[in-house]
Amino acid sequence: MGALKAIILYLIIHQTWKITADDEEWKSATATYVKETSGSIIVEGACGYGDLHRATYGKYSAGVSSMLFNRGSTCGSCFEVRCVDHILWCLQGSPSVILTATDFCPPNYGLSSDYGGWCNFPKEHFEMSEAAFAEIAEKKADVVPVQHRRVKCDRRGGLRFTMSGNFHFYQVLISNVGLDGEVIAVKVKGSRTAWIPMARNWRQNWQSNINLIGQPLSFEVTTSSRKTLASYNVAPANWQYGQIFEGKQF
Repeated sequence: MGALKAIILYLIIHQTWKITADDEEWKSATATYVKETSGSIIVEGACGYGDLHRATYGKYSAGVSSMLFNRGSTCGSCFEVRCVDHILWCLQGSPSVILTATDFCPPNYGLSSDYGGWCNFPKEHFEMSEAAFAEIAEKKADVVPVQHRRVKCDRRGGLRFTMSGNFHFYQVLISNVGLDGEVIAVKVKGSRTAWIPMARNWRQNWQSNINLIGQPLSFEVTTSSRKTLASYNVAPANWQYGQIFEGKQF
């Protein structure tokens, strides 16, 4: 009898763990879309990536509510999203899309959170492009229930470093980041310097006040899972502001 009780207890615990794991894997939210002739949700977003097609995110960019945006710390992270529990609007089989968080969907407390104020706190909401939305739901729907979960970002090519600034102020935008997608620390190294920690200017724009003009540049990037990757001599000595260079990938 003792062995039977042990088996029953194991099955109960195992099933409870399975349910809990499934609950943690997928979370409930809502999704809408905005029409854009370019196919992407926006040309530029609150994460600072600039032209989203140039940054490779394109139609799979998404604005997220404050609960998901987390003051910009989730910029660059990837979410798998699928339409659920709506027989009229969800496409058959509940296909999913992978979205990159590139923008902030602000709250509108003048509208009810049940209709119109989709991004009101503490709602979890995705504002998608029309093209991406059409891959999971009927476009005639105004809002659909979805499930989402964080996934690793699968990127083509290496990390992208976009140069900007002036003689006294150097800044680099880091995009196309694989793995977690979120950058939490950056260092830069010139041919005449040691590794210099960069400060976050805003979102994924990182700055340094050291004059690095005329030096080939290397970068060390750390993601939210504490994985660090160094790309050496990414930019040649004659790099200029506005240029984009490609490094290694996680």
